Amino acid sequence: MLKYISLFAAIIALFQLSAPVSASAPKREFFEIRIYHVTGKAQEERMENYLKNAYLPAMHRAGIKTVGVFKPVESDTTFGKRIYVLTPLKSLDQLAKLPQTLDKDKEYQTAGKDYIDSEFKDPAYARYETIILQAFSGMPQLQKPALNSPRSERVYELRSYESPSEKRYLNKVKMFNTGGEIGIFNKLGFNAVFYGEVLSGRRMPNLMYMTTFANKASRDEHWKAFSNDPDWGKLKDVAEYKDNMNKLEMFFMRPTEYSDI
Repeated sequence: MLKYISLFAAIIALFQLSAPVSASAPKREFFEIRIYHVTGKAQEERMENYLKNAYLPAMHRAGIKTVGVFKPVESDTTFGKRIYVLTPLKSLDQLAKLPQTLDKDKEYQTAGKDYIDSEFKDPAYARYETIILQAFSGMPQLQKPALNSPRSERVYELRSYESPSEKRYLNKVKMFNTGGEIGIFNKLGFNAVFYGEVLSGRRMPNLMYMTTFANKASRDEHWKAFSNDPDWGKLKDVAEYKDNMNKLEMFFMRPTEYSDI
């Protein structure tokens, strides 16, 4: 896996924006989004047992204190078929060394034995996808949402914006960072967890971000306010930012009861 580090570094250099960053600014984190595909209740329960009792505790011991685990909302067609895991990282080197970190963690090896040693004919999951991102300069580190509603009611919205070219993709990222789009989300209380440039994933070039809400009604109210916001009305009409994305995907999730986020 180490051979991919130079590739990621090259991608980072390609997609690095020219906006000035002060010497005291926090370093931009990296994120891994792992999407587990499960085929039924038995696999779902095994994965939850692994994540709750093995993976998250191991990440905490490794100094990664805030790991998110999410499942699709009940009305989603993928409900009961997907589990999303968001892990923040200080560097790509930390990502590359995670397998070694877990291999040396004896508590993890014991608690995760059912997952680690799953049988050929009885696997813990069907497959998983991995997306690697780097945080936007406009929000360089993951933030926990300020919500106090029951977790069973919360709506976490993960959005994916694809662009028709690298140049237009960079323009959309700029629209968030220096154009003011992040500022509008902050002003309206969208409780964003992260904004990230996708370095590696199935859909490229694209960015992803996650906003959070107390419930569905709150989510709908926030987006209505965003659509009607005068600052957004001005920003979306700026000629510089026209036609910088061509595909939007939205994923609605709830945090598990053991998720750190």
